[in-house]
Amino acid sequence: MSTQPLPGAPAASAEVVEIERALTRITYLSTRARQHDRLMALAGVPLDRAAVALLRQIVDTEPLRPGELAQRLGVEASHVTRTVQQLQKAGYVSRVPDPDDRRAQRIELTEAGREAVGRVRDAGARGMQVALADWTPEELRQLATLFHRMVDDFLAHSADGEPPEENGTPPASA
Repeated sequence: MSTQPLPGAPAASAEVVEIERALTRITYLSTRARQHDRLMALAGVPLDRAAVALLRQIVDTEPLRPGELAQRLGVEASHVTRTVQQLQKAGYVSRVPDPDDRRAQRIELTEAGREAVGRVRDAGARGMQVALADWTPEELRQLATLFHRMVDDFLAHSADGEPPEENGTPPASA
């Protein structure tokens, strides 16, 4: 199977093509509805994928404006608004005044939201531990280091104004 480079872009090396293929596979596997439902059942958290992605984004940052959340998640602001409303009704997030602009609001996790994200991450990590049980601690450290480096490079590249390709970006940390 040959790949054609995008117009104006250099051809990808064989190594990069294999990385993209592996990321596509892991993205597919980790974002399947059945996988999500199983993870939510293990975590005891009744949330859809959009809500989990939003909670995961908030837990790793300071409270953010809805527009900032939409940008970081790569979705329309209206999607974030609807999801925030659902999460607020469920008691997982609250709206707080933006200290830089009192007319604006930021979204932050409540204690229930922090607990839910913790349970989801714990359930995901336990599943990953089983899948990677035959890896050495050094291999796991190397993988984590390289994944973080790759994400940082993707973010730096997208900050230059050219968004990363949809198939080449890893999912929100699971």
